[in-house]
Amino acid sequence: MTSPGPPNRARRRLLIVASAAASAAMAVLADARPAAAQGAGPTPVASSTVVRSTVAEGRSFVGSVMPVRESTVGSTVEERVAEFLVDEGQRVEAGQPLVRLRTATLEIELAGAKAELEALRQEQAELENGTRPEEIDRGRAELARTAALRDYAQAARRRIEDLIRKRQASAQELDEAISNAEAAEQAFNAAQAALDLLIAGPRAEQVARARAKVAGQEEVVRRLEDRLAEHTITAPFAGYVAAEHTEVGQWLGRGDPVVDLVELDEVDVEVNVVEDDIRYIAVGTSARVEVSALPDEAFIGSVALVVPRADLRSRSFPVKVRLGNEDSPGGPVLKAGMIARVTLPVGREHQAMMVHKDALVLGGPSPTIYALDPSGDDREAGTVRPVPVTLGVASGSLIEISGPLQPGQRVIVQGNERLRPGQEVKVIRIIEAQPEPDAVAEAGRGR
Repeated sequence: MTSPGPPNRARRRLLIVASAAASAAMAVLADARPAAAQGAGPTPVASSTVVRSTVAEGRSFVGSVMPVRESTVGSTVEERVAEFLVDEGQRVEAGQPLVRLRTATLEIELAGAKAELEALRQEQAELENGTRPEEIDRGRAELARTAALRDYAQAARRRIEDLIRKRQASAQELDEAISNAEAAEQAFNAAQAALDLLIAGPRAEQVARARAKVAGQEEVVRRLEDRLAEHTITAPFAGYVAAEHTEVGQWLGRGDPVVDLVELDEVDVEVNVVEDDIRYIAVGTSARVEVSALPDEAFIGSVALVVPRADLRSRSFPVKVRLGNEDSPGGPVLKAGMIARVTLPVGREHQAMMVHKDALVLGGPSPTIYALDPSGDDREAGTVRPVPVTLGVASGSLIEISGPLQPGQRVIVQGNERLRPGQEVKVIRIIEAQPEPDAVAEAGRGR
């Protein structure tokens, strides 16, 4: 039997050599990555500065994200649902059809009304255009014919009268000649009157009556079109379908709900502020909002509404903070019903450090700001270091911070999402951090 020893030893030697080669290759790649990174150059960023400003102490209030508008869209007519055109969660634009009801009977009535309207319009046009030249020529020809008949009848009458004087005609023949002459005269007069009417054209009263008939029929058509439009239920504003209340084939009564619609392009965070703090709040006051479901996002809004009547049990006043919203693949970022914490400036004024809100990097154990440490004399280039901070109140686009930073310190506000400690950067844009006038400054005077 052949011994397995030597082949096993050879195999182990091959494995050792292969492992050493792999380790050497990994070491070369590791050395190459920093070199490649250095070859790419500093990361371009935008910076701002830490500023000192007077702000009020903040207090946090817990509330809920609410839509700016919500509506239960209902039906204004009674009919069966023919088409349901939207789904729950779908975004719709103002005027977009939501549901179509059965309209076959109305469409038949509308077609008949339009045909009647067209007939009346043609009659009106006929009257307004007056008599055609051909009709006037025909009237003149008729007048000439009756004139000839009149002249003939009168001549015949005169002949009979001469024969009567000579006693060569009877009284009956004379009566017949007189009757024929008078009939011919009346026919001539009728033809003359008809020609005068043709030349004068339709009476103004006839034209006015025709116009009134057309106007009345136009209102009939408009009413049917309005009824037909009511059978297509549309969105009263842009928003999202929050609930469906009907389906194809269901009979809808007047006022029955169709869908719930919420507007989320902007949202309100509704909080209750106790009476001791409400005097510091005014419409336009800046507020910082944290949403527990979105730890990586920072929101700054402003007070949109202060209800001047307190809840008698809690002695608190409803306050709505308005926030802009954004769309995402999963729908609006801020969704109705989310829990939010609003920080409002309701305490004593004090000096605080403020930074632009885009300087915050969230999602870690605590908010972080990347400070710029210039290298040499070039203040636009250097390395960055993360600085953990705590947040306070908001003022315009600035947020109060507490941490190891000083006024005038340069911080990164754009391009900071993927920075690493010690990474080299190059400032290509500077965003000024100017404290904005805030409504709380007026509300808090004399505090």
